[in-house]
Amino acid sequence: MSKQERRPRAGVVGAGAFGRHHARKYAEDARVIFMGVWDPDAERAQMLADTHGAEAFATLEAMLAQTDVITVASPPSFHAGAALPALQAGKHALVEKPLATERAAGAELVRAATERKCVLACGHQERLVFEAMGLFDAPEKPLLIESVREGPWTGRSADVSVTLDLMVHDLDLALKLMGAKASRVEAKARAEHGTASDEIEARIGFGDAQAVFTSSRIASGRRRTMRAVYPSGEVRIDFLARTFENTTDFPLNAAFAETRIGADPLGANVAIFIDAVLGVAPRPVATGEEALAVLELALEVDAASGLPSHS
Repeated sequence: MSKQERRPRAGVVGAGAFGRHHARKYAEDARVIFMGVWDPDAERAQMLADTHGAEAFATLEAMLAQTDVITVASPPSFHAGAALPALQAGKHALVEKPLATERAAGAELVRAATERKCVLACGHQERLVFEAMGLFDAPEKPLLIESVREGPWTGRSADVSVTLDLMVHDLDLALKLMGAKASRVEAKARAEHGTASDEIEARIGFGDAQAVFTSSRIASGRRRTMRAVYPSGEVRIDFLARTFENTTDFPLNAAFAETRIGADPLGANVAIFIDAVLGVAPRPVATGEEALAVLELALEVDAASGLPSHS
């Protein structure tokens, strides 16, 4: 969508925790008109719609008829099912991670967006943390990445593996930092609440470099950390404390959490998506193609673990 006289009309699929965040961001952005929300739980949808003086649509089709852009913030298993008809109808779509739960479905979304010349974005907003830090501008590639992303059981996103639920963030960051595709994948996992993994460790080779990812949604507490080792030193990031330690010479921004994108990555991701829709930004934070590459790697990790990606 190029610059146009009327403001784009926005809608949200899903009235859960992430749906509420996205609805608020649209409602607060003067460049769009927040039309409303659709959720199979009509009462929950109505509560969210009432919060912003918007409409609780009875069906997805009804919402698509009244919107130009949508966010899909439903459980992961429903991402592709909601995003595909939107893209086929010429609507721009921001899909929370993961892009889809099957490679073919993700590829279909990318194809539909290309054919209809729609913006397709994904919710890999941890990228904005690294952008605010300046880490993507580092003159070296990592030799080793170690990440831990874990927390206690909440029941959220239990329709998919912890790989698709949590590890996708770190897989995305690693792919961008390494600038290369995975050359080997090993994984071991266990399931506690279903058939898909609730805890997993993956070892992934990127040519001569390697990465070790640990993700759990049955841990006793929350941890979100990453250690990136470079030829000249290392960077240790604590995503929860929003701090880092740096022994390299990279000029990283210690005050990254106070920047616009560092302070509110989700809000910045939505804002940049709208920029792309309006034609004032060349692309969203994470494109459909990039999100598909993350999905493919996540599915490969699950396959290596021997456990399915779906419960």
